[in-house]
Amino acid sequence: MTDRKKGIISLIIAAFGFAMMSIMVKNAGDLPAYQKVFFRNLISMFLAIIMVTVREDRYYGRKENQKFLLLRSTFGTIGMLLFFFSIDNLENISDATMLNKLSTFFLIFFSSFFLHEKIKKYQFIAIIIAFLGSLLIIKPAFNFDIIPYLTSVLAAMFAGAAYTMLRVLGKKEKYYTVVLYFSTFSVVVLLPVILLNYHPMTSTQIIYLILTGVFATVGQFGTTIAYKFAPAKQISIFNYINVLFVALLGIPFFSTFPDIVSLTGYVIIFGASFYMFKKKQT
Repeated sequence: MTDRKKGIISLIIAAFGFAMMSIMVKNAGDLPAYQKVFFRNLISMFLAIIMVTVREDRYYGRKENQKFLLLRSTFGTIGMLLFFFSIDNLENISDATMLNKLSTFFLIFFSSFFLHEKIKKYQFIAIIIAFLGSLLIIKPAFNFDIIPYLTSVLAAMFAGAAYTMLRVLGKKEKYYTVVLYFSTFSVVVLLPVILLNYHPMTSTQIIYLILTGVFATVGQFGTTIAYKFAPAKQISIFNYINVLFVALLGIPFFSTFPDIVSLTGYVIIFGASFYMFKKKQT
């Protein structure tokens, strides 16, 4: 098996992991987003500690990388809080998932700022097309129903910023160290909020949150391993399988499926991403 095929398989496994994470988050029911994020990252933190310990590697990174690790963790935590809020408040979680894929386009903007990469003409065209597609999913109505859609877009923006920091870090830190740093940061930051505003949970909700952390860790490690086998320009398009998984899983779990207008938006955003993907091949 070629490295590219290994990368694709790893990315598909990661996509399924993140899809199941979204399903578990919504199944956990009426709990604040910050409490769900806290327990999700608490599980990831313990799993990452085990991996770093087994590898006998650095727990929290090199001194010279602390600024970028801190920025990655800050952006990632805010993005996750917004994303979990969107999942909880949108009927179709596939809408939140698809809008979150706009992070790819935000990454282009942030890379031009932090990495001084010039935005190419085809990238600018793809960004415009993708955001037009997002309007079909959001269906702006200028009332409170629009808030979860807007938080999805904001979540994508912060995720794009977090991914930019990962690009800055490059191969300077091991992937499990980055996961541990991010998870620990989120747990420490959210702990005071949890202590002051803890919402009692049923045993079923606790199980769902544990599974959220487990599946999220599968997604994180799967993604990182995938890009070790093959560069992003060769396999990144397979990230969108995550949306398909979420849409299909939404049927048995929540009896929901995107409407035709949202599906059209999905196709447009995917088309813009596929256009960029193909341009990178040339």
